[in-house]
Amino acid sequence: MAVLVGVATAIITKSVPEWVGAPGQPRAGYIFVNLGYSFAAAIAGGYVTAWVAKDNPLIHALALALIVLLLAALSAMQQRGMQPIWYQLLLVAITPAGVMLGGLLRIRLLGIM
Repeated sequence: MAVLVGVATAIITKSVPEWVGAPGQPRAGYIFVNLGYSFAAAIAGGYVTAWVAKDNPLIHALALALIVLLLAALSAMQQRGMQPIWYQLLLVAITPAGVMLGGLLRIRLLGIM
């Protein structure tokens, strides 16, 4: 997940830095694109986690979702005042939800649910 988000962020900030905005003051368009690819990376992370898990893929996806929730909350606390609070709260909410969606997608494809 982190690699996907990091690569996407690096590509966007290097390709169109004027669209991203100044550090601490990202533009609205960039924020929504970032939310989109963060959610997509979370789905991929949940899917891969459930795919790699040999026993009980739902528990593994849930464990990753909890870890992502904690890390997103810590990141939001660290970035306090540097980015809009609504953006940080959305990241805290959508990334664990994306992980669970990806895990559930894998489980559904396996025919377990």
